[in-house]
Amino acid sequence: MTSKIHALFLALVAAVVSTAALAAGPSYQIEVDGLACPFCAYGIEKQLGKIEGVQTIETDIEAGRVIVTMDDGHTLDESRAEQAVDRAGFTLGDFEPLDAPPTASGQ
Repeated sequence: MTSKIHALFLALVAAVVSTAALAAGPSYQIEVDGLACPFCAYGIEKQLGKIEGVQTIETDIEAGRVIVTMDDGHTLDESRAEQAVDRAGFTLGDFEPLDAPPTASGQ
């Protein structure tokens, strides 16, 4: 009986994880000028997290960048990212969609 419960639990966990992965939308890399410490990261994450549709925020303090993943069906434009970074007291460096299809010039 225990092995059946264990198998059912593993199947349930796999279903939840795969559903979450399928629900992820586009991701964006945002470079932030002046990102230097965990307190800085917290302020930026707090402001980006207020944007509708933000699913996850990953901050790399050493690289000075943030990866924002949106919910499926939502996008993030550069001006909204810039406003959030500005409200946190920093300056937006570079803004790059990570899931963009390749362009003709990039092939």
